[in-house]
Amino acid sequence: MNRGANAKPLEGILVLDFSQFLSGPSAALRLADLGARVIKIEKPGTGDICRTLYISDLELDGDSTLFHSINRNKEGYAADLKREEDRDRVRRLIERADVLIQNFRPGVMERLGLHYDAVRERNPALIYAEITGYGAEGPWKDKPGQDLLVQSLSGLAWLNGEADRPPQPLGLAAVDMAAGTYLVQGVLAGLFRRSMTGAGCRVEVSLLESILDLQAAELVVYWNGGERLPQRPQTGGAHAWMPAPYGMYPTADGYIALGAGSVEALGKALDCCGSLAGCADEASRYERREEINRLIAGRLAAGTTSMWLERLEAAGYPCSSVLTWEQLRREEAFLRLGMTQTVYRGSGAAMRSTRCPIRIDGAVYTSSQGSPRIGEHNESINEWLEATEHE
Repeated sequence: MNRGANAKPLEGILVLDFSQFLSGPSAALRLADLGARVIKIEKPGTGDICRTLYISDLELDGDSTLFHSINRNKEGYAADLKREEDRDRVRRLIERADVLIQNFRPGVMERLGLHYDAVRERNPALIYAEITGYGAEGPWKDKPGQDLLVQSLSGLAWLNGEADRPPQPLGLAAVDMAAGTYLVQGVLAGLFRRSMTGAGCRVEVSLLESILDLQAAELVVYWNGGERLPQRPQTGGAHAWMPAPYGMYPTADGYIALGAGSVEALGKALDCCGSLAGCADEASRYERREEINRLIAGRLAAGTTSMWLERLEAAGYPCSSVLTWEQLRREEAFLRLGMTQTVYRGSGAAMRSTRCPIRIDGAVYTSSQGSPRIGEHNESINEWLEATEHE
């Protein structure tokens, strides 16, 4: 098929998105952004639970902002999977699909007769992609796979923040979004292999494995360093194992972030070379981490963020201001990225959203199609099914 140089790379790929909440739908969204046709299959009436899962008190056109953020660019198909008539239509869709995504708890798709072994008989070329909380086996397999719970169980919340303070989870759904990203990688690998062999496959990702992989660098240190636990810093709080200086420090009018760099260059920029004397070697930066951090924090608190940025940047030291979203959206660097787009629902409701962050050959991928209502495209999809029945 000649799709032309300007075609999106996944045009012609059909994805059935059975998933709910964030992880699976975010994976389906990325495939849609890259050109795939994504049909979101939901229970009539209530649909994806994410429609009523709120991270704020803001509702847009009857659904939560969270739902809109990860379900744009999809078609909506309502099907009661407990009814044989609806299940038969869904099976017919599966026969035509390239990818199926689901993140139900282990056993649910088996009870519906839509598990991998069942559907691959109908479509051996299908890439069957699934996300679980903790894997399909083991004592945790039936635990709720929620982002906060997995952050807590994985050690991430304990690792985050400053010493002498409670464990601190990240303020976003990092586990869900990481799992969705890994699922996309597996799906693309499956599609690539299928292009050579013609055979489909089963792609499995769990929330726990995903967030453990994000902690790989820290876990390697722990496992290979005598299983010695890291000590979170009392000041800065950016990384439990990084030597000073590293982290975010208060200034007279805000905060400044310092990356890893030359202690000597930092001392010159802050006019405190004498106090930092003898701290330039790696061992001292670890052993005297708290002392160095307190000294730097005291010095930075005496001046404004802009003053310190001017000095540090002139010295070539890695640093940045700590921006709010309000400040970020006024920055030229952010504006040049063009990361926002306006999407529209079938009702005409408009809302701002992020766009696909991937560029291929310089092309920026956007789409004005908003998230679907429950079953919004049933009629057109059923007509397409009938028209392609014997192809």
